[in-house]
Amino acid sequence: MRKISLIGFVMLIVSIPTFAGGLLTNTNQHAAFLRMLSRGATFEIDGALSNPAGLAFLPNDGFHIGLSIQSAFQTRNIDASFYTYNGIAMNNGAPVIVDGKPVPTKSDAPFNKYYKGKAAAPVIPSLFAAYKKGDWTISGFFAITGGGGKASFDDGLPMFDAAAMAGIFQGSIPGYLNSDPEKHRPLVTSNMYDINSAMDGKQYIYSLQLGLTYKINDWLSAFAGGRMNYFTGGYKGFLNANLKEAYGGGELMDLELDCDQTGWGLTPVLGVDAKFGKFNIGAKYEFKTNLNIENKTNNLKYPDSAESLVGSYKDGVNTPNDIPSMLSVAVAYEILPVLRASVEYHFYDDKKAGMAGDKQKYLTKGTNEYLMGIEWDVTKQLSLSCGGQITDYGLSDNFQNDTSFSCDSYTLGVGAKVVLSERANLNVGYMWTTYEDYTKTSKNYSGTGLPGTNVYSRTNKVFGLSIDYRF
Repeated sequence: MRKISLIGFVMLIVSIPTFAGGLLTNTNQHAAFLRMLSRGATFEIDGALSNPAGLAFLPNDGFHIGLSIQSAFQTRNIDASFYTYNGIAMNNGAPVIVDGKPVPTKSDAPFNKYYKGKAAAPVIPSLFAAYKKGDWTISGFFAITGGGGKASFDDGLPMFDAAAMAGIFQGSIPGYLNSDPEKHRPLVTSNMYDINSAMDGKQYIYSLQLGLTYKINDWLSAFAGGRMNYFTGGYKGFLNANLKEAYGGGELMDLELDCDQTGWGLTPVLGVDAKFGKFNIGAKYEFKTNLNIENKTNNLKYPDSAESLVGSYKDGVNTPNDIPSMLSVAVAYEILPVLRASVEYHFYDDKKAGMAGDKQKYLTKGTNEYLMGIEWDVTKQLSLSCGGQITDYGLSDNFQNDTSFSCDSYTLGVGAKVVLSERANLNVGYMWTTYEDYTKTSKNYSGTGLPGTNVYSRTNKVFGLSIDYRF
Protein backbone atom coordinates (compact mmCIF):
# COMPACT_ATOMS: atom_id res chain seq x y z
CA MET A 1 0.00 0.00 0.00
CA ARG A 2 1.44 3.36 -1.02
CA LYS A 3 2.12 5.85 1.73
CA ILE A 4 1.93 9.54 0.91
CA SER A 5 1.77 12.84 2.80
CA LEU A 6 -0.25 15.93 2.08
CA ILE A 7 2.89 17.90 1.26
CA GLY A 8 4.14 15.18 -1.04
CA PHE A 9 0.75 14.91 -2.73
CA VAL A 10 0.59 18.60 -3.52
CA MET A 11 4.18 18.81 -4.73
CA LEU A 12 3.76 15.95 -7.18
CA ILE A 13 2.48 18.51 -9.68
CA VAL A 14 5.77 19.20 -11.38
CA SER A 15 6.93 18.23 -14.85
CA ILE A 16 9.82 15.93 -15.56
CA PRO A 17 11.79 17.25 -18.53
CA THR A 18 12.87 14.41 -20.82
CA PHE A 19 15.18 16.54 -22.95
CA ALA A 20 18.58 18.19 -22.81
CA GLY A 21 18.80 21.88 -21.92
CA GLY A 22 18.25 24.20 -18.98
CA LEU A 23 15.98 23.78 -15.97
CA LEU A 24 12.86 24.70 -17.96
CA THR A 25 13.96 24.51 -21.59
CA ASN A 26 14.26 21.55 -23.98
CA THR A 27 16.96 21.92 -26.66
CA ASN A 28 17.14 18.49 -28.30
CA GLN A 29 14.35 18.32 -30.86
CA HIS A 30 16.10 16.61 -33.78
CA ALA A 31 18.14 13.41 -34.12
CA ALA A 32 21.03 15.49 -35.51
CA PHE A 33 21.37 17.01 -32.02
CA LEU A 34 21.43 13.58 -30.40
CA ARG A 35 24.25 12.38 -32.63
CA MET A 36 26.43 15.51 -32.43
CA LEU A 37 25.05 17.80 -29.64
CA SER A 38 26.68 21.00 -30.92
CA ARG A 39 24.34 22.25 -33.69
CA GLY A 40 24.39 26.00 -33.12
CA ALA A 41 26.34 26.68 -36.34
CA THR A 42 24.59 24.25 -38.69
CA PHE A 43 23.23 25.05 -42.17
CA GLU A 44 20.77 22.11 -42.16
CA ILE A 45 17.02 22.18 -41.50
CA ASP A 46 17.34 21.56 -37.73
CA GLY A 47 18.84 25.06 -37.67
CA ALA A 48 15.23 26.34 -37.63
CA LEU A 49 15.66 25.85 -33.87
CA SER A 50 19.41 25.85 -33.22
CA ASN A 51 20.68 28.39 -35.82
CA PRO A 52 17.81 30.05 -37.72
CA ALA A 53 20.08 32.73 -39.21
CA GLY A 54 22.17 29.98 -40.79
CA LEU A 55 19.22 28.89 -42.96
CA ALA A 56 20.21 31.71 -45.35
CA PHE A 57 22.99 29.36 -46.46
CA LEU A 58 20.80 26.35 -47.25
CA PRO A 59 22.34 24.85 -50.41
CA ASN A 60 19.19 25.11 -52.56
CA ASP A 61 16.16 27.31 -52.98
CA GLY A 62 12.76 25.75 -52.32
CA PHE A 63 11.02 23.92 -49.49
CA HIS A 64 12.97 22.03 -46.80
CA ILE A 65 11.27 19.96 -44.11
CA GLY A 66 12.36 17.75 -41.24
CA LEU A 67 10.34 15.31 -39.14
CA SER A 68 11.84 13.91 -35.94
CA ILE A 69 10.58 11.24 -33.54
CA GLN A 70 12.38 10.64 -30.23
CA SER A 71 11.95 8.28 -27.29
CA ALA A 72 13.24 9.30 -23.85
CA PHE A 73 13.59 7.31 -20.63
CA GLN A 74 14.66 8.60 -17.21
CA THR A 75 15.18 7.44 -13.67
CA ARG A 76 15.06 9.86 -10.73
CA ASN A 77 16.34 8.20 -7.57
CA ILE A 78 16.63 9.23 -3.93
CA ASP A 79 18.75 7.50 -1.28
CA ALA A 80 17.15 8.69 1.97
CA SER A 81 18.49 8.54 5.52
CA PHE A 82 16.25 9.79 8.33
CA TYR A 83 15.14 8.83 11.84
CA THR A 84 11.39 8.82 11.26
CA TYR A 85 10.72 5.09 10.97
CA ASN A 86 12.92 3.97 13.81
CA GLY A 87 10.54 5.39 16.37
CA ILE A 88 11.74 8.50 18.20
CA ALA A 89 11.27 9.04 21.91
CA MET A 90 8.76 11.88 22.34
CA ASN A 91 7.76 14.14 25.21
CA ASN A 92 4.62 16.29 24.84
CA GLY A 93 4.88 16.36 21.05
CA ALA A 94 8.62 17.08 20.87
CA PRO A 95 11.46 14.62 20.20
CA VAL A 96 13.70 13.80 23.14
CA ILE A 97 17.19 15.16 22.45
CA VAL A 98 20.30 13.75 24.18
CA ASP A 99 23.76 15.11 23.33
CA GLY A 100 22.27 17.03 20.43
CA LYS A 101 20.67 13.96 18.80
CA PRO A 102 17.14 12.52 18.89
CA VAL A 103 16.79 9.37 20.96
CA PRO A 104 15.71 6.39 18.82
CA THR A 105 13.71 3.62 20.44
CA LYS A 106 14.86 0.75 18.21
CA SER A 107 18.45 1.40 17.15
CA ASP A 108 21.14 4.02 17.08
CA ALA A 109 21.15 4.25 13.29
CA PRO A 110 18.80 6.29 11.11
CA PHE A 111 16.40 4.59 8.73
CA ASN A 112 17.70 4.18 5.16
CA LYS A 113 15.52 3.61 2.12
CA TYR A 114 16.11 3.81 -1.64
CA TYR A 115 13.33 5.36 -3.69
CA LYS A 116 13.35 4.78 -7.44
CA GLY A 117 11.28 6.82 -9.87
CA LYS A 118 10.76 6.26 -13.58
CA ALA A 119 9.70 8.59 -16.38
CA ALA A 120 9.12 7.69 -20.01
CA ALA A 121 8.10 9.55 -23.15
CA PRO A 122 8.06 6.94 -25.93
CA VAL A 123 6.97 9.30 -28.73
CA ILE A 124 8.22 12.91 -28.89
CA PRO A 125 7.51 14.50 -32.29
CA SER A 126 9.04 17.64 -33.80
CA LEU A 127 8.47 19.26 -37.20
CA PHE A 128 10.80 21.71 -38.98
CA ALA A 129 10.18 23.66 -42.20
CA ALA A 130 11.81 26.37 -44.28
CA TYR A 131 11.26 28.00 -47.67
CA LYS A 132 14.28 29.69 -49.25
CA LYS A 133 14.17 32.00 -52.25
CA GLY A 134 17.18 34.13 -53.04
CA ASP A 135 18.32 36.12 -50.03
CA TRP A 136 15.14 35.44 -48.00
CA THR A 137 14.20 32.37 -45.98
CA ILE A 138 11.04 31.89 -43.96
CA SER A 139 11.23 29.15 -41.36
CA GLY A 140 9.46 27.60 -38.42
CA PHE A 141 9.12 24.57 -36.22
CA PHE A 142 6.60 22.87 -33.94
CA ALA A 143 7.87 21.01 -30.87
CA ILE A 144 7.43 20.32 -27.17
CA THR A 145 9.91 22.81 -25.75
CA GLY A 146 9.14 22.33 -22.06
CA GLY A 147 7.85 19.59 -19.76
CA GLY A 148 6.92 16.47 -21.63
CA GLY A 149 6.84 13.81 -18.92
CA LYS A 150 5.94 12.69 -15.41
CA ALA A 151 7.58 10.44 -12.84
CA SER A 152 6.15 7.42 -11.07
CA PHE A 153 7.51 6.39 -7.65
CA ASP A 154 6.08 2.97 -6.80
CA ASP A 155 7.26 3.19 -3.18
CA GLY A 156 6.35 6.82 -2.63
CA LEU A 157 8.96 9.43 -1.73
CA PRO A 158 10.96 10.27 1.41
CA MET A 159 8.94 13.41 1.96
CA PHE A 160 5.75 11.34 1.81
CA ASP A 161 6.86 9.03 4.59
CA ALA A 162 8.58 11.62 6.75
CA ALA A 163 6.01 14.40 6.45
CA ALA A 164 3.20 11.98 7.21
CA MET A 165 4.89 11.45 10.56
CA ALA A 166 5.47 15.14 11.14
CA GLY A 167 1.94 15.81 12.32
CA ILE A 168 2.16 12.79 14.58
CA PHE A 169 5.40 14.04 16.11
CA GLN A 170 3.77 17.40 16.73
CA GLY A 171 1.09 15.80 18.86
CA SER A 172 -1.77 15.63 16.36
CA ILE A 173 -2.93 12.24 17.67
CA PRO A 174 -3.95 12.59 21.34
CA GLY A 175 -3.36 9.64 23.60
CA TYR A 176 -0.09 8.53 22.09
CA LEU A 177 2.25 11.10 23.60
CA ASN A 178 4.70 9.80 26.17
CA SER A 179 4.98 12.20 29.11
CA ASP A 180 7.89 10.35 30.70
CA PRO A 181 11.12 11.04 28.75
CA GLU A 182 12.99 8.52 30.91
CA LYS A 183 11.11 5.60 29.29
CA HIS A 184 11.81 6.74 25.75
CA ARG A 185 8.82 4.90 24.29
CA PRO A 186 7.86 5.65 20.67
CA LEU A 187 4.95 7.94 19.96
CA VAL A 188 3.61 6.36 16.77
CA THR A 189 5.31 4.20 14.16
CA SER A 190 4.41 3.66 10.50
CA ASN A 191 2.63 0.36 11.13
CA MET A 192 -0.08 2.22 13.07
CA TYR A 193 -1.67 4.06 10.14
CA ASP A 194 -2.69 3.64 6.50
CA ILE A 195 -2.50 6.35 3.85
CA ASN A 196 -4.11 5.70 0.48
CA SER A 197 -3.65 7.88 -2.58
CA ALA A 198 -3.89 8.08 -6.35
CA MET A 199 -2.41 10.78 -8.54
CA ASP A 200 -2.25 11.51 -12.26
CA GLY A 201 -0.41 14.52 -13.64
CA LYS A 202 0.97 15.86 -16.92
CA GLN A 203 2.61 19.05 -18.20
CA TYR A 204 3.52 20.14 -21.73
CA ILE A 205 4.65 23.35 -23.39
CA TYR A 206 3.78 23.22 -27.09
CA SER A 207 5.67 25.75 -29.20
CA LEU A 208 5.21 27.09 -32.71
CA GLN A 209 7.95 29.38 -34.03
CA LEU A 210 7.92 31.47 -37.22
CA GLY A 211 10.64 33.82 -38.43
CA LEU A 212 12.43 35.42 -41.35
CA THR A 213 16.10 35.16 -42.29
CA TYR A 214 17.84 37.65 -44.60
CA LYS A 215 21.18 37.06 -46.31
CA ILE A 216 22.87 40.45 -45.98
CA ASN A 217 25.88 39.50 -48.11
CA ASP A 218 27.94 36.42 -48.97
CA TRP A 219 29.16 35.95 -45.38
CA LEU A 220 26.54 37.49 -43.08
CA SER A 221 22.85 36.79 -42.36
CA ALA A 222 20.33 37.77 -39.68
CA PHE A 223 17.11 36.31 -38.26
CA ALA A 224 14.10 37.73 -36.41
CA GLY A 225 11.08 35.76 -35.29
CA GLY A 226 8.75 34.79 -32.49
CA ARG A 227 7.59 31.65 -30.74
CA MET A 228 4.10 31.05 -29.39
CA ASN A 229 4.17 28.80 -26.32
CA TYR A 230 1.05 27.08 -25.03
CA PHE A 231 1.11 25.42 -21.62
CA THR A 232 -1.33 22.67 -20.71
CA GLY A 233 -1.34 20.51 -17.62
CA GLY A 234 -3.74 18.48 -15.54
CA TYR A 235 -3.75 16.90 -12.08
CA LYS A 236 -6.29 14.56 -10.60
CA GLY A 237 -6.01 12.56 -7.39
CA PHE A 238 -6.97 11.96 -3.80
CA LEU A 239 -5.41 11.41 -0.38
CA ASN A 240 -6.96 9.61 2.57
CA ALA A 241 -5.13 8.88 5.83
CA ASN A 242 -6.48 6.96 8.83
CA LEU A 243 -5.23 5.29 11.99
CA LYS A 244 -5.65 1.52 11.86
CA GLU A 245 -8.65 0.11 13.74
CA ALA A 246 -6.39 -1.32 16.44
CA TYR A 247 -5.27 2.21 17.27
CA GLY A 248 -8.69 3.89 17.14
CA GLY A 249 -9.44 4.28 13.41
CA GLY A 250 -9.49 8.11 13.51
CA GLU A 251 -9.32 10.04 10.21
CA LEU A 252 -6.09 12.03 9.82
CA MET A 253 -6.50 13.58 6.39
CA ASP A 254 -9.01 13.68 3.51
CA LEU A 255 -8.10 15.54 0.32
CA GLU A 256 -9.27 15.52 -3.31
CA LEU A 257 -7.86 17.44 -6.27
CA ASP A 258 -9.04 17.78 -9.88
CA CYS A 259 -7.33 20.73 -11.55
CA ASP A 260 -6.53 21.69 -15.14
CA GLN A 261 -3.99 24.42 -15.94
CA THR A 262 -3.39 26.42 -19.10
CA GLY A 263 -1.32 29.43 -20.10
CA TRP A 264 0.52 30.99 -22.99
CA GLY A 265 3.44 33.30 -23.69
CA LEU A 266 5.40 34.78 -26.59
CA THR A 267 9.18 34.45 -27.04
CA PRO A 268 10.96 36.96 -29.33
CA VAL A 269 14.02 35.38 -31.01
CA LEU A 270 16.97 37.06 -32.75
CA GLY A 271 19.87 35.40 -34.55
CA VAL A 272 22.97 36.11 -36.64
CA ASP A 273 25.32 33.94 -38.68
CA ALA A 274 28.76 34.85 -40.08
CA LYS A 275 31.02 32.84 -42.41
CA PHE A 276 34.80 33.41 -42.46
CA GLY A 277 36.54 30.94 -44.75
CA LYS A 278 36.40 27.55 -43.07
CA PHE A 279 34.83 29.04 -39.94
CA ASN A 280 31.15 29.62 -39.33
CA ILE A 281 29.75 31.44 -36.29
CA GLY A 282 26.11 31.15 -35.27
CA ALA A 283 24.47 33.07 -32.44
CA LYS A 284 20.90 33.23 -31.11
CA TYR A 285 19.14 35.04 -28.28
CA GLU A 286 15.74 34.01 -26.95
CA PHE A 287 14.12 36.64 -24.72
CA LYS A 288 12.44 35.72 -21.44
CA THR A 289 8.90 34.47 -21.85
CA ASN A 290 6.42 35.79 -19.31
CA LEU A 291 4.11 32.84 -18.81
CA ASN A 292 1.44 32.47 -16.13
CA ILE A 293 -0.63 29.32 -15.78
CA GLU A 294 -4.25 29.62 -14.65
CA ASN A 295 -6.20 26.99 -12.72
CA LYS A 296 -9.52 25.59 -13.80
CA THR A 297 -10.30 23.62 -10.68
CA ASN A 298 -13.16 21.13 -10.96
CA ASN A 299 -12.81 19.76 -7.43
CA LEU A 300 -10.67 20.74 -4.44
CA LYS A 301 -11.38 19.28 -1.01
CA TYR A 302 -9.04 19.74 1.94
CA PRO A 303 -9.04 20.49 5.69
CA ASP A 304 -8.52 24.06 6.92
CA SER A 305 -5.04 23.14 8.16
CA ALA A 306 -3.95 22.57 4.56
CA GLU A 307 -4.93 26.01 3.24
CA SER A 308 -1.34 27.23 2.94
CA LEU A 309 -0.37 24.12 0.96
CA VAL A 310 -3.20 23.74 -1.55
CA GLY A 311 -4.72 27.20 -1.65
CA SER A 312 -2.70 28.02 -4.76
CA TYR A 313 -4.69 25.41 -6.69
CA LYS A 314 -8.06 27.09 -6.22
CA ASP A 315 -10.05 27.92 -9.33
CA GLY A 316 -8.78 31.00 -11.19
CA VAL A 317 -5.44 31.28 -9.35
CA ASN A 318 -2.46 32.23 -11.54
CA THR A 319 1.06 30.85 -10.99
CA PRO A 320 4.27 32.11 -12.69
CA ASN A 321 6.03 29.61 -14.93
CA ASP A 322 8.36 31.82 -16.99
CA ILE A 323 10.68 30.43 -19.66
CA PRO A 324 14.14 31.98 -19.05
CA SER A 325 16.05 33.95 -21.65
CA MET A 326 18.71 31.93 -23.45
CA LEU A 327 21.93 32.86 -25.28
CA SER A 328 23.58 30.43 -27.71
CA VAL A 329 26.93 31.00 -29.44
CA ALA A 330 28.58 28.33 -31.64
CA VAL A 331 31.66 28.10 -33.83
CA ALA A 332 32.09 25.42 -36.52
CA TYR A 333 35.31 24.68 -38.40
CA GLU A 334 35.95 22.58 -41.51
CA ILE A 335 39.13 20.70 -40.64
CA LEU A 336 39.01 18.76 -43.92
CA PRO A 337 36.39 18.62 -46.66
CA VAL A 338 35.12 15.42 -44.99
CA LEU A 339 35.75 16.37 -41.34
CA ARG A 340 34.01 19.12 -39.34
CA ALA A 341 34.01 20.14 -35.67
CA SER A 342 31.90 22.52 -33.61
CA VAL A 343 31.96 24.04 -30.11
CA GLU A 344 29.09 25.87 -28.43
CA TYR A 345 28.02 27.73 -25.29
CA HIS A 346 24.54 28.20 -23.79
CA PHE A 347 23.45 30.46 -20.95
CA TYR A 348 19.99 30.29 -19.36
CA ASP A 349 19.14 33.25 -17.11
CA ASP A 350 17.07 31.12 -14.71
CA LYS A 351 17.35 33.53 -11.77
CA LYS A 352 15.29 36.15 -13.62
CA ALA A 353 12.53 33.75 -14.67
CA GLY A 354 9.59 33.69 -12.28
CA MET A 355 8.76 30.31 -10.71
CA ALA A 356 6.06 29.19 -8.32
CA GLY A 357 6.84 30.41 -4.82
CA ASP A 358 9.72 32.54 -6.15
CA LYS A 359 11.80 29.37 -6.18
CA GLN A 360 14.25 30.97 -8.63
CA LYS A 361 15.61 33.11 -5.78
CA TYR A 362 17.29 30.04 -4.30
CA LEU A 363 19.45 29.50 -7.38
CA THR A 364 23.02 30.72 -7.02
CA LYS A 365 23.35 31.54 -10.75
CA GLY A 366 21.96 30.80 -14.18
CA THR A 367 22.69 27.60 -16.09
CA ASN A 368 25.87 27.25 -18.15
CA GLU A 369 26.24 24.62 -20.86
CA TYR A 370 29.34 23.73 -22.87
CA LEU A 371 28.96 21.59 -26.01
CA MET A 372 31.19 20.14 -28.68
CA GLY A 373 30.72 17.81 -31.63
CA ILE A 374 32.57 16.29 -34.56
CA GLU A 375 31.31 14.85 -37.86
CA TRP A 376 33.14 12.65 -40.40
CA ASP A 377 31.95 11.81 -43.89
CA VAL A 378 32.99 8.17 -44.17
CA THR A 379 31.51 7.99 -47.67
CA LYS A 380 29.30 10.24 -49.78
CA GLN A 381 26.29 8.42 -48.36
CA LEU A 382 27.33 8.02 -44.69
CA SER A 383 28.49 10.47 -42.02
CA LEU A 384 29.36 9.45 -38.47
CA SER A 385 29.33 11.87 -35.55
CA CYS A 386 29.63 12.17 -31.79
CA GLY A 387 29.50 14.94 -29.23
CA GLY A 388 29.51 15.94 -25.60
CA GLN A 389 27.80 18.43 -23.31
CA ILE A 390 28.52 19.68 -19.77
CA THR A 391 25.64 21.25 -17.83
CA ASP A 392 26.35 23.38 -14.75
CA TYR A 393 23.32 24.57 -12.74
CA GLY A 394 23.26 27.06 -9.89
CA LEU A 395 21.70 24.63 -7.42
CA SER A 396 21.18 25.01 -3.67
CA ASP A 397 19.57 22.95 -0.91
CA ASN A 398 16.55 25.26 -0.75
CA PHE A 399 15.95 24.84 -4.49
CA GLN A 400 16.01 21.03 -4.38
CA ASN A 401 13.12 18.86 -3.23
CA ASP A 402 12.01 15.27 -3.69
CA THR A 403 9.68 15.91 -6.61
CA SER A 404 11.69 18.57 -8.44
CA PHE A 405 15.44 18.21 -8.32
CA SER A 406 18.25 18.72 -10.81
CA CYS A 407 21.84 17.48 -10.92
CA ASP A 408 24.90 18.80 -12.77
CA SER A 409 25.75 16.45 -15.60
CA TYR A 410 27.67 15.52 -18.70
CA THR A 411 26.08 14.07 -21.83
CA LEU A 412 27.45 11.99 -24.69
CA GLY A 413 25.82 11.44 -28.05
CA VAL A 414 26.59 9.28 -31.09
CA GLY A 415 24.92 8.59 -34.39
CA ALA A 416 24.93 8.84 -38.15
CA LYS A 417 23.47 10.66 -41.14
CA VAL A 418 22.57 8.56 -44.17
CA VAL A 419 22.06 10.21 -47.56
CA LEU A 420 19.07 8.36 -49.00
CA SER A 421 18.89 10.41 -52.19
CA GLU A 422 19.68 13.86 -53.55
CA ARG A 423 16.68 15.17 -51.65
CA ALA A 424 16.42 13.00 -48.53
CA ASN A 425 18.60 12.40 -45.47
CA LEU A 426 18.07 10.09 -42.50
CA ASN A 427 19.52 11.00 -39.08
CA VAL A 428 19.86 8.45 -36.29
CA GLY A 429 21.07 9.43 -32.82
CA TYR A 430 21.45 8.12 -29.28
CA MET A 431 22.23 10.31 -26.27
CA TRP A 432 22.78 9.43 -22.63
CA THR A 433 23.43 11.62 -19.61
CA THR A 434 25.51 10.92 -16.51
CA TYR A 435 24.53 13.01 -13.49
CA GLU A 436 26.53 14.08 -10.46
CA ASP A 437 24.79 13.05 -7.23
CA TYR A 438 23.45 15.93 -5.14
CA THR A 439 23.46 15.53 -1.33
CA LYS A 440 21.03 17.57 0.76
CA THR A 441 21.29 17.43 4.55
CA SER A 442 18.60 18.97 6.73
CA LYS A 443 18.19 19.51 10.46
CA ASN A 444 14.42 19.71 9.99
CA TYR A 445 13.70 16.85 7.61
CA SER A 446 10.32 17.42 5.92
CA GLY A 447 9.06 19.35 8.94
CA THR A 448 9.67 16.54 11.46
CA GLY A 449 12.15 18.54 13.53
CA LEU A 450 14.59 15.65 13.07
CA PRO A 451 17.78 15.45 10.98
CA GLY A 452 17.94 13.62 7.67
CA THR A 453 19.84 13.39 4.38
CA ASN A 454 18.79 12.77 0.79
CA VAL A 455 21.14 11.86 -2.04
CA TYR A 456 19.54 12.72 -5.38
CA SER A 457 20.60 10.90 -8.57
CA ARG A 458 19.30 10.63 -12.13
CA THR A 459 19.81 8.85 -15.45
CA ASN A 460 18.60 9.82 -18.92
CA LYS A 461 18.63 8.02 -22.29
CA VAL A 462 17.18 9.32 -25.56
CA PHE A 463 16.95 7.68 -28.98
CA GLY A 464 15.78 9.49 -32.12
CA LEU A 465 15.16 9.23 -35.86
CA SER A 466 14.71 12.15 -38.25
CA ILE A 467 13.89 12.41 -41.94
CA ASP A 468 14.92 15.60 -43.78
CA TYR A 469 13.55 16.23 -47.26
CA ARG A 470 14.03 18.95 -49.88
CA PHE A 471 11.37 19.63 -52.52
